[in-house]
Formats: sequence, C-alpha cells, structure tokens
Amino acid sequence: MSHGFDAATAAPDARGAEEPRLPGLLGAFDRGMRLLNKVILAVGGLCLVAACLVLTHSVVVRYLLKEPTEWQDEMAVYLIIGATFLSAAGVQAKRGHVAIEALTGLLPPAANRVRLLLADIVSLAFCLFFAWKSWSLDHEAWVDGQVSQSTWGPPLWIPYTLMSVGMSLLCLQFVLQIAEALAYGPRAAGWAQPKIGLGADVNRDMHGAAEVAPRGPDPMGQTVSAKVER
Repeated sequence: MSHGFDAATAAPDARGAEEPRLPGLLGAFDRGMRLLNKVILAVGGLCLVAACLVLTHSVVVRYLLKEPTEWQDEMAVYLIIGATFLSAAGVQAKRGHVAIEALTGLLPPAANRVRLLLADIVSLAFCLFFAWKSWSLDHEAWVDGQVSQSTWGPPLWIPYTLMSVGMSLLCLQFVLQIAEALAYGPRAAGWAQPKIGLGADVNRDMHGAAEVAPRGPDPMGQTVSAKVER
C-alpha cells in the first residue's frame, strides 16, 4: 500500500522530470485546476489550524473556566469537513490518495497503463454518484431549513455544500487526468514518478546519497529519477 506521494512531488527541495506541457483547451483547463487547487490547499491548511485553535479553546473553557461549550465542537467538524473535501482534488492532482499497489510489480507495463486508466474511470464513476447524492442532500437541507440537533443548531446546508463542491472538483480533476491519459499517455496524467511508501521523508534523510534512496516499481516500465539539489 502506498499513500501515492513520490519524492518529486512531496519533497520541496527535490525536482522530478519536467511535466509535459499540454496544448490548447486541455492545457488551459489543467493550468486553471492547478491554480484553483493551490489556493484551496492553502485555505484547507488554514482551516485545519483554525479547527485546532477552536478545539483548544473548547478544552480551556470547559475544563479550566468550567463554562459549557456549545459551538466549538461542531465548528471544528465543519472546518475539517471543508478542508477534507475541498482539498480532495488537489490531493488527486498529486496522486496523493491512498492506493493499493500490490499488482504494480506483477503486471507488465502495458497492462499497468490500462489498469491505471481503468482505476481513474471507476473512481470517477464513484465520485460522480457521491457528488450527485451530496447535492441532493444539500438541496433538501436548504429547502427544508434543516439544522443540527445541537444546542447551537447551525444549518446543515453548510457541510453538505462543502461536500458537494469538494466532490464536484474531484470529479473535474478525474475528468482532466483521464483526458490527459487518453491524449498523451499516463505520464501526462500524473503517473510520472515511481511511488515509494515513505514518500519524501526518506529522501530528505538521504541528500548526500540520493542514489541509494528506495524507489518503488514504475508502472510505465521506465525509471524517472528525482534530481536532488542541495
């Protein structure tokens, strides 16, 4: 099993193979998604920090000041939901979602190319259903005025909207990567580097001996080495 990040994409001081430049409308779509994902990932990080601060405030108020808390727990949950779902497309763009790669070393490169494309198509089908269901729940919560059952009682359309938007962006990311794979091959769709289980943490400890850094199997049958600059 691998979390999907490789040395080139996860390590800030490692440079991987140059990514192919996509022409035309597909390239414009790709650049737009990259910019949007970059902004959302930054906002998602701020949401996680805010959730930590809210929970810390809850602990201090509840146990030190002996005051009841009403909004802190749900606020933290809403922030975490937003950070998780809205960041899903950005994580997918880096191929960072958890993946089981037991078949990678058993199948020939040609079969792996087909397998990777089919995995994206199946994932897109699941995410389309998830997005459709999320928008349905969002509409129902908005029309019926549904609120949480807590004493704070925030409207439920807020988390449903975050889920719906996040899953819709993830679907767009899958569509983009499938189109790139069909038009230019799997490497253009983000499968450009061998995956390693420990990610950048291993390579960061091996700056003086990058040649011995562990590398996993390359599903395309070609090895792309990350150049580490000091």
